[in-house]
This record gives sequence, C-alpha cells and structure tokens, in this order.
Amino acid sequence: MPTQKAIVVTELGKPVTLVEDWPIPEPGANQVQLKVTVAGLNPHDMKSREMGLFVAEHLPAVITNDAVGKVTKLGPGVTDISIGDRIVYQPGFTGDSAQAGLQEYATADRAYLAKIPDSITDDEAATLPTNIAAPLAALYHSLKIPAPWTPAAKEFDSASVTLLIVGGGSNCGKFAVQLAKLANIGSIVVLGGDEAELKSFGATHVIDRHADYDTLLARIRDVVGDDLVYAFDGINEPEGLVLPLNALSSTKKGSLVRLIPFGKVDESKIVGKKAGWEVLDVYGVSQEHPELAGGLWSRVTGFLETGQIKPLGYTVKKGLLASNVNEVLDAYRDGKKVTKTHIHL
Repeated sequence: MPTQKAIVVTELGKPVTLVEDWPIPEPGANQVQLKVTVAGLNPHDMKSREMGLFVAEHLPAVITNDAVGKVTKLGPGVTDISIGDRIVYQPGFTGDSAQAGLQEYATADRAYLAKIPDSITDDEAATLPTNIAAPLAALYHSLKIPAPWTPAAKEFDSASVTLLIVGGGSNCGKFAVQLAKLANIGSIVVLGGDEAELKSFGATHVIDRHADYDTLLARIRDVVGDDLVYAFDGINEPEGLVLPLNALSSTKKGSLVRLIPFGKVDESKIVGKKAGWEVLDVYGVSQEHPELAGGLWSRVTGFLETGQIKPLGYTVKKGLLASNVNEVLDAYRDGKKVTKTHIHL
C-alpha cells in the first residue's frame, strides 16, 4: 500500500509525532481523494491529543477537522467534481483517520464538501468547516430556526425573532451571526467581540462583555426586554451559562444551546422563569445532521461568491511538522490566546 507523511497522536497527553509510513486512503463510494494543502487547528484538537476526544479508541490517529485541498481521485458515484478542483470539507469525527487533515492525502464525503470559488483562497475557505458546522446545528437544528433554504423558512416570522449570541469574539460566534443574518433574524444581539466586525456580519446590537454580572444582565435586558427565547453560547462552561439563561424571558419558555457540554448548570441561580427554560447541547458535525449540513455544503460555493458567508481571520505555519502542531496545541492547553492556525502542507 502506498504511504505518506502524517501527524499522528500515538499516546494521550504526549506531543504528536510525524510519521512517514502512514497509509494513503482511497476514496469509497460518494467520496473523493485530495492532496491536502491546508489543515486548520481548533481547540478540540488539543483535547484529542491530551484526553483522546474522538480518537481514544483509534490510536494512532491523525487529527484536525478543517481541511482544504485539490482533488486527486474520484470514488464511485461522484459525477459533479473534477480532478484538480479545489475543495473545502469537514472531516468526520468518528476517529477514522482517512478524512483528517494532517496528512498529505485524505478522503472527503461528497455531501460535506464544497468547491472553492476563484475569489477565495485555500486559507479563507479553511476557516469554515468546524466553526460554521457548530452554529449551523445550534441555530437551525437545536433552536429549530428554519434554515433559509427550506420551505419552512417561508412560514417562519424571522423578522420578529431575537437571538442572543454569547462569545462574539469566537469563530463559532462570528459564524453564528452570519447564519442568523442568512436566516433574516430581526434582532441579532451579540455579547463580546469587535463591534464593527460583528455588525459587518449582520449583528444588530453588540454588547461589551467587560463589566460585572449585574451590569451585563441589565445591558442585555435593555435590548431584548422580556422576549428572549433563543440563545447560543459558544464559549462558556456551566458557570458562565447563568448570565444568558437569566436573560431569557420570564414569561415564555426559552432555550439556550451550548457548544461546551461539560457539567450541569446550577439551577438555583436561574430565577424567575415562570414558563421554564432548557439547555441544549450541540454536536457540530456535518455527518450527524446529513440533511441540514448537506443543504449548507451544497450552497457554500455560492454563499462565498456572493459574500453572504465571509471567511474569518487566521495565521499560518508552513510545513507538516510536529513542532508546528504541538506549539499551537500547547497554547490551547495552557489557556493562551490563539489565532486560528492553518498548517500549510
């Protein structure tokens, strides 16, 4: 079997290593093979290395779930992609290394990839997959806001909806704003992040997060009143969810979707919710939401061309080197501020 270079988790809690004899995966039905050009790192990749998230039962394993490359082979059933096309895709989270980004060649599911338009660079495209899939599932699945390309969207009074997004400075938060705008949400209220940038994405209100709890709650309530029933938090663990939960309506049942599903919220701190409230966990994986994610991926090329979806910021490390990857994952582990980093292969 032909082999290649790859960055591999071999032992949990230890640095990733470079191997040169990793098998090159072949595309199956409705898949393509690609020569990877960019692999994007995210915080969950650190958890894969340190704790075995998604990969513990599959070691040694290749990681990263943001990938871009040029198509080299077509699997059976793929008729609308050509050899040489530039594509962006979200690898699955099953622990199967065939789709992961930190290897010279990988495979991708046709349903969860998009051709990259000429106006978009590989790096720009690589900012999308994982960071747009999470708010996609949060807004259009968990909160049941109809995806704008579905028939249900025509019957949904999106203009009257208020959505609170916590973590506007995060990549998931920024894409959540764009998806809310795409769905024509009337009031998109964002806590944290750069006001000018977020408003360029579609936010209607941006609230400075640098204040004490009572002040922040008052600021949110000044905007949303007692009508808030939709909220998405892309950054906080349970103690941080008390603020958006208390911002929910007191008279209508509200829902908060969280991206970090670790631990229970202290219910004693949530007050005055006569109609109740709920916390929903989101799993931002395209393959877990085939119809919804397929609907997005089939439109990504057009959304990028028209500017309805705008890529985010990134930084680059050149070379498929273990040191490049470990440096970024160490920074995530140590709680340092990290700009989304792309490994150029």
